[in-house]
Amino acid sequence: MAFHSRREFLGGATAALGANALAAASSSRVIGANDRINIGIIGVGGMGFSHVRLLKSHADNTKTIQLTAVSDIYTKRKQRAKDYIGLADNRVHHDYQELLARPDVDGVFIATPDHWHFRMAMDALDAGKDVYLQKPMTYTVEQARDLAAHVAKTGRVLQVGSQFASETVYFKAREMVRQGIIGTPLFAQATYSRNSFHGEWDYAIDPEGTPENIDWKRFLGSAPNLPFNQDRFFRWRKYWDYSGGISTDLLYHRLTPLLMVLGPQFPARVSANGGIFVHKDREVPDTFSTCVEYPKFQVVMSASTAASAPVRLTSPAIIGHEATMEFVGNTEILITPEKIFAKKFAENHGGPELRVYVEPRASMDQMHAENFFDCMRSREKPNLDAQFGYQLMAAIGLGVKAYREGAQMNFMPTKRDSYEGDGKNVDETQPA
Repeated sequence: MAFHSRREFLGGATAALGANALAAASSSRVIGANDRINIGIIGVGGMGFSHVRLLKSHADNTKTIQLTAVSDIYTKRKQRAKDYIGLADNRVHHDYQELLARPDVDGVFIATPDHWHFRMAMDALDAGKDVYLQKPMTYTVEQARDLAAHVAKTGRVLQVGSQFASETVYFKAREMVRQGIIGTPLFAQATYSRNSFHGEWDYAIDPEGTPENIDWKRFLGSAPNLPFNQDRFFRWRKYWDYSGGISTDLLYHRLTPLLMVLGPQFPARVSANGGIFVHKDREVPDTFSTCVEYPKFQVVMSASTAASAPVRLTSPAIIGHEATMEFVGNTEILITPEKIFAKKFAENHGGPELRVYVEPRASMDQMHAENFFDCMRSREKPNLDAQFGYQLMAAIGLGVKAYREGAQMNFMPTKRDSYEGDGKNVDETQPA
């Protein structure tokens, strides 16, 4: 099954920037080591307002950044962000294109529903902005491919917002795996489960969330044209039109650190299973599992939003030929040898197991944002750059596709290296 054309999968999304944004692209500011970085935020709802709080605190404490402008399509959220940051009226935008056209914005945080990520990120790159793009990178694998190519073409910095990519413990784990402490890695496993009476993503519906205060047409974007629906606006992760459900919301966070440790790469084959077993008010499954096969190892992930498993069952782990590496919380790595290698392990490490404690430097969210700002200055690749984000999206997105189509999916790129030179990389996905 070949990819659809860009025109087909963008649907009714905006096709081009206006003259003001194009002018901004040609006059992008070079940020010096001591310059204050100006940040705009597109989408100031749940996750977006979390970014507002984090970045305002960072701005107040360090004076190295400032929040310059925000954009949203819901009146209440715009007003809340305006008041919290202390912005003038002309720095609050309904149309995100107006924010992108501002010459006093160096980079943007995008925290909108998944189906808008690609279009907004592409427009931001074309406007000469660096981009912090909340996970998942895009709504589809095809979009991730094109976005990664466009990042390479424009030379902008793009950081995908899965904060585990900046967690200290995984850098230490990567070093240990490379040193051969677990032998040849064979497979990794992880789960991300939650539980509630009514179901995950059943966020409160604001009484004032009406068509008079919400720009429903802009919310839909390239999604199917449906009548105004509060549940779809406030609880959009429950619907396929805007989200990949558990896979794109939760398991993206689990796969990110595992591939950090094992090495970012494209999958070879992906399968998935699950269903809606408890919470019947949604389209996406409340229980989901996926197996991602790579050329030399595999990753098995499962999740439920209708049951939270005991902690011991939820610890991510990487199983090697000689030992197993478990991640206990965000500060401890536990290495347990295979029985046949127990003697060798004890001789090398002084005991039957090895516990390594890694002191966290700060919160993951803060470290991930700081890594983005550092790269805006240095022009180096961030911890979760566009190519890594594409590799993650290939696995996560094909898991959604495998579940929805009831078929195992192959991934067959014509070349698996990074985007360099002409930025071309053609690939296809199809049922196995």
